[in-house]
Amino acid sequence: MTDTLPPQVVAAPEVGPAVAGPPKKLTRSIGVVGGTLLTLSCVTPASTLFVVVPDLFGSVGSATALTIGIGSLLCVAVAFCYSELGTLIPSAGGEYAMVGSLAGRFTGWLVFILSLLVAMIVPPVIALGTADYLAPVLHVDKPLAGAAVMLLATLAGLLDLRANAWITGIFLVLEVIAAGMVAVLGFSHSRRGVSSMLHGTVIPEGGASQAVTISMIVTGLAIALFITQGFSTAVYLSEELENPRRNVARTVLWTLGLSSAVILVPVAAITMGAPSMEALSGGDISALITLWSNSAVGTFISLCVALAIINAGIVMVIQNSRVLFASARDRAWPAPVNRALSTIGRFGSPWVATLVVGVPGAVLCYVNLDTLYGITGVSVTAMYLLVAVAALLGRRAHHKHTSAWRMPLWPVVPALLILVLCYVLYLQDASFLKWTGGIVAAASLYWLFYLRPRPESRWVITLPEDQQV
Repeated sequence: MTDTLPPQVVAAPEVGPAVAGPPKKLTRSIGVVGGTLLTLSCVTPASTLFVVVPDLFGSVGSATALTIGIGSLLCVAVAFCYSELGTLIPSAGGEYAMVGSLAGRFTGWLVFILSLLVAMIVPPVIALGTADYLAPVLHVDKPLAGAAVMLLATLAGLLDLRANAWITGIFLVLEVIAAGMVAVLGFSHSRRGVSSMLHGTVIPEGGASQAVTISMIVTGLAIALFITQGFSTAVYLSEELENPRRNVARTVLWTLGLSSAVILVPVAAITMGAPSMEALSGGDISALITLWSNSAVGTFISLCVALAIINAGIVMVIQNSRVLFASARDRAWPAPVNRALSTIGRFGSPWVATLVVGVPGAVLCYVNLDTLYGITGVSVTAMYLLVAVAALLGRRAHHKHTSAWRMPLWPVVPALLILVLCYVLYLQDASFLKWTGGIVAAASLYWLFYLRPRPESRWVITLPEDQQV
C-alpha cells in the first residue's frame, strides 16, 4: 500500500536566467521489496561470483571464502553507517549528499568523484564477463559483448523504475538459481574439508604452491569489499523509496545479508569441490561446472549468468544515473550541463544522465580489465572510509535529535572501520593508488578554481523538502 507523501521540492533553480521551469523531482514509487530487488540486483551476486570472484581465487586461492567473509563483516559496519546516514539525509546523491552535509562541501565533492569512478567503471567490469558465458551458444568478441550489454542496459534504464524492478526481479531469480546449482554441484563433489578455507593455499599462474599470508588476505579485502558493494544502491534510491526513514535501513541490511549468502555459499562449495589447487587458483568456474555435471547443465548455468550480467548492467545504470542527476540538481557543473543532466524524461527517469553513464561505459569495455579492477577497489575503499568519517560526525548539533535509524555501538563501529580501511588502502598496489589519486587531484583543482569561489551558486547540496534536516 503506497502511503500519501507530501509534495517534493528537491532543488531551487539555477541562479540567474540560465534555468527556467519547475524544480526537478523523482517519484516515490517503490517499497522495501522492490527496493531490495533492485539493490540485490545491483550487488548482482551471481555475476559477481562468476566474473569478479575468479580474480580473487587467483590471488588468495582456498582463502577466498575467508577473505569474502571478512569483507562481509566489514560491510556490516559499512551498512550500519549507510543505514544511519541514508535515513538521516535521504538523497539521490547517495554518499556525497550524506558526507557533504555532515563533513563539508569539499569532502562531499571528493566522495562524489570516488562514487563517480565506481559508477563509470563497475558496470563495464561486470559486462565484460558476458562473452565468457555466452560461449556455449554464441562466440563473440569480449569487449564487443560488454559494450552491447552496456548499451542494452542504458536503453532499459530509460524506462520507469517500477517496470525495471519487475525486470530485474525476474533476472535475479535466474541468477540465484544458477548460484544454487553451483553450490549443490560443488558440495556434492567435495574433495577437501572446511579447514582448507582457513589455511589458505594458492598456486599463482606459472608458479609453485604457496601459503596465503595475512597481508595477502588484507590486500584482497579491496576486491572483497567491491564484491558486496552494491548494497549502497538503497541510499541512491532513497528519494524513490516510500517511507525512506524506515525502508532505507531495511533495504540496506536485507540486501547485504542476502547477497553475502548467495556469494559465500557457492564460493565455499567451489573451494571444497575443485579437483586440484591449480584448478581452483585458475578460477575457471565454467570448466568446473562442466566437470561436475555435463555440457547441458553448464550451458544452462552460463546463460543464467549472462542474464545476470545484463540484469546488473540495468540496475547499475539506474543507480549511477541518479548520482549524476543529483549532482546536476546540486549545480556541480556549468549551467548548460546542469540543465541537461537534470532533465526528466516521459518515463520519470533522468534520461540524459542515463545516457552519460551508459555510453562511456560501453567505451570502457575496451580498457585493460586489471586496471579497472584495481582503480575500483581503491575507490570503493576510500569512499567507505569517508562515509565512516561522516558517520562519526552524524550526531552533532541538530542532527543528534533528527528522526533516523541509529546504528548500535556508535562511535566504536565507525572508528574501527576507519582504522581497518586505512590499513587496507596502505597495502594496495601503488599504481592503482596513483591512478585514483591523480583523478582525485584533478577533481580537487576543479573544486578549487570553479566550485569553491561560487558557494552560493555551485555545489549546493539539497534534499527533498519532506526530508530536509
